[in-house]
Amino acid sequence: MTNTPNGILEWIWFIATEYSDLFITGTLITLLVSVVGTIIGFILGFVVGIVEDTKITKDSSLPKKIIMGFFKGLCKIYVEIFRDTPMIVQAMIVYFALRQAGAMITPIPAGILVTVLNTGAYMSETVRAGIKSIDAGQREGALALGMSPISAMVTIILPQAFKNIVPEMANMFLTNLKMTSVLNVIGVKELFLQAKTAGGTYYKYLESYLVIAIIYFVLCFLFSRIFLLIEKKMAGKKEYTLAVEYMDNNE
Repeated sequence: MTNTPNGILEWIWFIATEYSDLFITGTLITLLVSVVGTIIGFILGFVVGIVEDTKITKDSSLPKKIIMGFFKGLCKIYVEIFRDTPMIVQAMIVYFALRQAGAMITPIPAGILVTVLNTGAYMSETVRAGIKSIDAGQREGALALGMSPISAMVTIILPQAFKNIVPEMANMFLTNLKMTSVLNVIGVKELFLQAKTAGGTYYKYLESYLVIAIIYFVLCFLFSRIFLLIEKKMAGKKEYTLAVEYMDNNE
């Protein structure tokens, strides 16, 4: 290096430009893990939430009681474990357990798997809350019309609950975007690990971490604004006139 940077700002600019390839790679891997992990985790959370919300009554058949009881218990254990342990510990256990079991899994798939399992556990509770937010009379009315419980759930309850779940799904994605930093412990070359590598060359760790802090901020800011637009779009227009009011004004 011929011209040594002076001051923290010059060092930040120097590291950002000198190791731009590392930061770009780290950003892409961070986005890959968080996007794929959140989407699949959301689907898993939906399934777990529906299973946990399924009612077992005294009129249910014995096979249904046994099968649903088993899956409800399994989902309960899964949710409690992944909600009550740190993601960094989950990453270590999942990665090394699979490796010791003979699965030649690489860091990125392992990181996605951990993100999926963690997201599914948290989203399952959100899905359950979203389902419960829908008036119970709608489900009862659908059943009274001859619809099966599954059909009523898929066609009536879930479409309405989805609107209530979207904000939390957006928050979960933003959380995952930042939490991917803990996956460096299993070798995922996301932003944090790349910053550590870049900072180690000149022992300028502060400046290197400030670079990724800016990247994280920009990503979260942009995605949060995108999700706000999606929420407003789903909410529909608020400037409307009720039919009753329109008729009263024209009488």
